[in-house]
Amino acid sequence: MNFLKYFFLFIIIFTACVKAVEPVVIEKAIHGLHPTKEVVETHDLGKAKLSEYGFFAGKLNQLTPANNNVIPYELNSPLFSDYADKKRFIVLPENTTIKYDPREVLDFPVGTTLVKNFYYTAENLEQSDSNIIMETRLLIKEKDLTWTALPYVWNENQTDAYLSILGKKLQVARRGKNEIAPFEYVSPDMNQCKSCHMKGNQPHPIGPSARQLNRDNVFGKITHNQLDYLIEKGFLVGLDNSSAAPKLASYSDTHFSINDRARAYLDINCAHCHRVDGSARNTALNLNYDEMDEVDFGVNKHPISAGQGSGNLKLNIVKGAPEKSILAYRMKHTDPNIMMPEMGKKLVDEEGVALIEQWIREME
Repeated sequence: MNFLKYFFLFIIIFTACVKAVEPVVIEKAIHGLHPTKEVVETHDLGKAKLSEYGFFAGKLNQLTPANNNVIPYELNSPLFSDYADKKRFIVLPENTTIKYDPREVLDFPVGTTLVKNFYYTAENLEQSDSNIIMETRLLIKEKDLTWTALPYVWNENQTDAYLSILGKKLQVARRGKNEIAPFEYVSPDMNQCKSCHMKGNQPHPIGPSARQLNRDNVFGKITHNQLDYLIEKGFLVGLDNSSAAPKLASYSDTHFSINDRARAYLDINCAHCHRVDGSARNTALNLNYDEMDEVDFGVNKHPISAGQGSGNLKLNIVKGAPEKSILAYRMKHTDPNIMMPEMGKKLVDEEGVALIEQWIREME
């Protein structure tokens, strides 16, 4: 049991003995970040430090692209990751191109690295007066067309990140709406990274599809549609312009219909496993955005393998009744035997739960 757990246990016991206590004080540190200048064993699986890849120029934690082949990108509907913010980059090898795919993740060339940085802003972090990057995850496309997943955890001084083959547990105190919420942020180990990205029998990227990238972003000082930018720079082939590509709804944008928002949320947060070739295909629950059959995406569908996770409920989705729907029930839990997703979650996505409950409630 770590220091924070002992600390809050003491507070609870002490409160029971006296009428008033001093306000809870959170120690101003994130336990679990690497010490500066730590030496790590790589076992030849990847470079020891993030800085060795040369993706960024200047101070590493500023995440300034080193050249035009390090391309920032954002998603219309991002994966929920315990309220962490993210900065994403595509790193393309010289003289290579990406091939357009209208439905799946874009076809990236061999040597591509997808870079995803997870961080908390000073505004949302009790333990720091500045933004803190927790980890950087790399997906690298190898010569045999497979993808290698490498997790890097940052050091205390935010000067570099170190390969963390076994992952890391970081003690975070996040400022919630009405309280300070201490929790254990988990940077996954290499096998966990791989399992979340499984498609068929090989790991693949989840986010950068055409429908996710079809949105504006800032490149230098210019705001531009991301797909059009890639086309104009000669990085993307097989697509004339962004208007010919599909576009996924932003689940946080109420200008879209509740159905489009909910389906977009499930697509990014659940469908990487719950699809016909995903790791949860044995459940026969397909939450991919393109799935049009109501039964296949859960309406009046009996679970095949929910077990304890069903909460004694009978159906995945019951129209008009989120309280009777296994899908909503599992989203509201953090118990490992119940919660969905099964990994990468220590906090409940309150806004996501509210969205899915509203969607089910308004179903006809």
